[in-house]
Amino acid sequence: MATMIIDTEAAPVIDGPAQGHWTYADWERLPEDGQRYEVLDGVLYMTTAPHSFHQWITRRLERFIGIPAEDQGLAYSFAAPFGVLMPGCAPVQPDYVVILKTNAGDFHAGRFWGVPDVIVEVLSPGNSTYDTDTKLHLYERAGVPEYAIIDPRARTLQHYRLGTSGVYAAPQLADESARVTFACLPTIAVPVAELFAGAPDTSY
Repeated sequence: MATMIIDTEAAPVIDGPAQGHWTYADWERLPEDGQRYEVLDGVLYMTTAPHSFHQWITRRLERFIGIPAEDQGLAYSFAAPFGVLMPGCAPVQPDYVVILKTNAGDFHAGRFWGVPDVIVEVLSPGNSTYDTDTKLHLYERAGVPEYAIIDPRARTLQHYRLGTSGVYAAPQLADESARVTFACLPTIAVPVAELFAGAPDTSY
């Protein structure tokens, strides 16, 4: 059987179960062809190689979050491609994840089988609703405590925090004048402007 991959830029056909029936086992059989595949609520999604500015921002996240968190012995951080398996997302490959060292026991077989403490997605041209709607609701349902969405065009960061009701509160919008601190890493402040500064190509 063939399934149509959900992608706003292209819709190739790939062998596998019908949409809505994809599993982690099906995902493991996909080819390593340079594309990023994710399974959300049984639906297979594919995203193509990101823009260099997108990659630049992810690299800056590592500089301002990942390295300080590692140096302080607080957390691990990973950039895509990296498989995360949690309720409704089996797997998802966020642009950037932060996992506190207290959750190190959830690493198995090269994947993370739990809920990261922070997930960051960087918006891509043409498929922003994937991160602002589809993933937002699934991350909320999975119980991701903090979710950030970076908009390279607007040079902003939206920071969502999960409330006691299990629903994200209205996001805090940070522009380039702001410094963002995640609740799980209170000693690390991220200068929003520096996430974009110095990139060789900022067209998007």
